[in-house]
Amino acid sequence: MICVRCKLCLRTSELFDSVLAVALHRHRPLGHVRRWRHPPVYKPLVDLSTMEERHVIITYRLDRATIQELCAQLEPDLMSAIRHPTGIPPQVQVLSVLHFLASGSFQTTVAIASGMSQPMFSNVLSRVLSALLKHMRSYIVFPQVEDLPTVKGDFYALGHIPSIIGAIDGTHVALVPPGRSEQVYRNRKSYHSMNVQMVCLADQYISHVNAKFPGSVHDAYILRNSSMLYVMGQLQRHRVWLLGEHLEGSQWEWVSGSGDITPG
Repeated sequence: MICVRCKLCLRTSELFDSVLAVALHRHRPLGHVRRWRHPPVYKPLVDLSTMEERHVIITYRLDRATIQELCAQLEPDLMSAIRHPTGIPPQVQVLSVLHFLASGSFQTTVAIASGMSQPMFSNVLSRVLSALLKHMRSYIVFPQVEDLPTVKGDFYALGHIPSIIGAIDGTHVALVPPGRSEQVYRNRKSYHSMNVQMVCLADQYISHVNAKFPGSVHDAYILRNSSMLYVMGQLQRHRVWLLGEHLEGSQWEWVSGSGDITPG
C-alpha cells in the first residue's frame, strides 16, 4: 500500500511533469513551431463591368475595352512574378498602377485603395511599368514611308493643311525630384517635372516620345537634340512636315525635313 502522503507526492510530481512539458512545448525554438497562416487573397476592389464608362475613363484615363485588352496582354508578364496561387492577380496590379498614373497620387494612398502595403505596391508598380515598356514599341510607332499618304490625308481632312505627318509639342509631367538635382527639374511654372516631347497623329495616337529631359530644359533644346530631326531628315525628299507651336513666340511653326524651323 501507498500512503496518502506518497500518493500526494506522486500526483504532485505528475502535475509538475505535465506543466513542465507544456512549458517546454510553448517555448520551443520558433523553427519547430508549426504555425498555420492564411495567405492573403487579393481580389479586385472594383468591377469594371459595373462602372459607368465615363467613371472608368476618369479613374484610369482609359476606356473599359482598352483596360481589358491591356490586362490580357500583360497577364503573361505579371503572372510569371507570382510565386503563390493566391498572389496579386494581374487585373489588380494593372488597375492599381493605372489609377496611380492617372491620379498622380502618393503610392501609399493608392496602395491602401488597392488593399496592399506601400512596399508591395512599389514592387507592383515596377513590375507593371517594366511590362508596359516591353510592349511600348508595338504601339508607339512613327509612320513609315508607305504610311505617309494616309497620314497626310488624315491631317488634311482635319485642318486642310497639306503635307503634315505629325503634331509636335511638349508637356510637363510632375514628379518628386532627386535631392541632388532639384533645381534642374524645376520648370518655368515653378514646379518639378520632366519636359516630355511627343508627336501625335491626326487621330491622336502618339507616334513618338522623348522623355529624357528635366523640366528646366526648353522645348527648342529638346527638339534640336531629339531623334526626330534625324527621322525627318530621312524623310526630307518626301516633302513632309511636323506642325507645332512656335518655340520663340509666334503662333505656329513648321518643322521641315531638314530640321529648319520656319514660322507659318
